[in-house]
Amino acid sequence: MTITPPALSVFETLESEVRSYCRSWPAVFDHAQGSYLHDEDGHTYLDFFAGAGSLNYGHNNPVLKRALIDYIERDGITHGLDMATTAKRAFLESFQNVILRPRDLPYKVMFPGPTGTNAVESALKLARKVKGRESVVSFTNAFHGMSLGSLAVTGNAFKRAGAGIPLVHGTPMPFDNYFDGQIPDFLWFERLLEDQGSGLNKPAAVIVETVQGEGGINVARAEWLRALQDLCHRQDMLLIVDDIQMGCGRTGGFFSFEEAGITPDIVTLSKSISGYGLPMSLCLFKGELDVWEPGEHNGTFRGNNPAFVTATATLETYWADGQMEKQTLARGEQVERALLALVEENDGAGVSFRGRGLVWGIEFADKPRATAVCRRAFDLGLLLETSGPESEVVKLLPPLTVSAEELDEGLSILARSVRDTA
Repeated sequence: MTITPPALSVFETLESEVRSYCRSWPAVFDHAQGSYLHDEDGHTYLDFFAGAGSLNYGHNNPVLKRALIDYIERDGITHGLDMATTAKRAFLESFQNVILRPRDLPYKVMFPGPTGTNAVESALKLARKVKGRESVVSFTNAFHGMSLGSLAVTGNAFKRAGAGIPLVHGTPMPFDNYFDGQIPDFLWFERLLEDQGSGLNKPAAVIVETVQGEGGINVARAEWLRALQDLCHRQDMLLIVDDIQMGCGRTGGFFSFEEAGITPDIVTLSKSISGYGLPMSLCLFKGELDVWEPGEHNGTFRGNNPAFVTATATLETYWADGQMEKQTLARGEQVERALLALVEENDGAGVSFRGRGLVWGIEFADKPRATAVCRRAFDLGLLLETSGPESEVVKLLPPLTVSAEELDEGLSILARSVRDTA
């Protein structure tokens, strides 16, 4: 019989059984700063979860916090639907000058709602409206959100089962290296598109993550992404890149697709776009795709002005000089060296790793071991989560602002956790 500590009893008795992260981390967290969280009992935890990628710049980043406090103290607009405000204007100007223009990206900006799934839903709706077709192609092990449209292009069987109804108008195709290099890229996909007897409805769009986060840190090669863009162009399909978790600098460049040299037709952003963990999302698309009628897609909380304030401060502080990308790539090399040593130490134990920038996954052939590693890491003061279809991958997602010393601390705890669960 499991005894619930008194501090957790209200969560156990009143909150829905749907809660998840709190089951992995049985503590009541009270405050946080930078790369660390602190619970109400005085324990400190190094955070290699970063709000599932929503806290790329750490907890309560002082620069962003100052901008937010100043805005609130002057009674700046908090809720504004899609009204024009000074906070929104400042964000749009900064996003254009710091992000879009230097990358020669021809995007219009849409504020579809506060979360990532809102951005994906708007992208799917827009693609179908532009092309006049219903079908959208996604990829094996994809994750795009939990509302019905985004769930229809998500691969995870457990999450899909929660819908309670058939999830339609989405068709999965093999992600990069799904067949371990034995099948030429897109052979199956293109054959179905060209075969009039295949039964595949002509898709309006293809939606893809350049690195599948929830799917197990599956990294698409740059050449695979370029070939996908070429296929979309030849077959009159729109290319949607879901950059909700891997964008905003997680892989190095601000957009994760920059390395491949592609320009998607539509891009979704959320999680760390506000910089501070405040709800905010964007749907970006080429100007010729802006066929919306006024109010055709809306939402009460699509104008989160405090998020615009911290987002602007984030862009001006971390992206105006190009240093963020260099630091992330350097920290990523630090992680890679540590994981190489970890794999060598566990030679023959079925341990492997993969990743880019500051997103990495350690896969265990003994699949339950990944959960055991995360549980042991929590006991030692490190927050980690699992990913992959069977939770077989330990996922590293530290803040981009993590110091080299903090990174070493966390990687040392990780290595010990792997040893302790051998």
